[in-house]
Amino acid sequence: MSRTPLPVEDYASRISAYVYGNVLVLTALLPLNGSVGLTHAGLVVIGTSLSTFVAHAFAESVGRSARSGRQLTTAERIAELRDSVPVLTSGFVPALVVGMGGFGWIELDSALILAEIWVVTRIASITYVITRLRGERPNGQTLIGSLVLGAVAVAVVAIKLVLTH
Repeated sequence: MSRTPLPVEDYASRISAYVYGNVLVLTALLPLNGSVGLTHAGLVVIGTSLSTFVAHAFAESVGRSARSGRQLTTAERIAELRDSVPVLTSGFVPALVVGMGGFGWIELDSALILAEIWVVTRIASITYVITRLRGERPNGQTLIGSLVLGAVAVAVVAIKLVLTH
C-alpha cells in the first residue's frame, strides 16, 4: 500500500518538532547523571516531553494563525497537535530505558547514558528521514550530514546547559 506523501510544510513541521523535542529531552537528561533517584529521573523525562509537546503545539498554532490572519479551525488545531506528536516520541525510549533501571535491570546512571546516546542518535538519524522524504537515496553525504547534525545538537544542548544550569 502506498502512502500519500505529506506536503513539505507538514513534514518540515514534524521534523522541527522531532528535533526540538529530542534536544529538550537530552537537555533534561544530562543534569540527572549521578544526582537523582529513579522516580525523579523518569518524571523529568516524561514531564519534559509532555510540557514541550503542549508548548510546541500551542506555539505552532499561534504561528499558523498569525500566518493565515485568522483563527484556526478545529481541524487545523488537531493537525497542529498531530504535527507536534514527534515531541512526545522524543521521551518515549528514554523513559523506558530509565524505567529499566527501576526494575533493577541496569544501573540508573547507565540507563541515563544509554538514553542520552539514544537521543543523540535519533537527532543525527533525521538526515536519513529527510533524504527519504525528498525521494532520494541515502549516500555518503547523508552520513556526513548525520554526524554533523549530531555534533551540532550536542553543542546546542551544551550551550543551553551552560546558560540555564
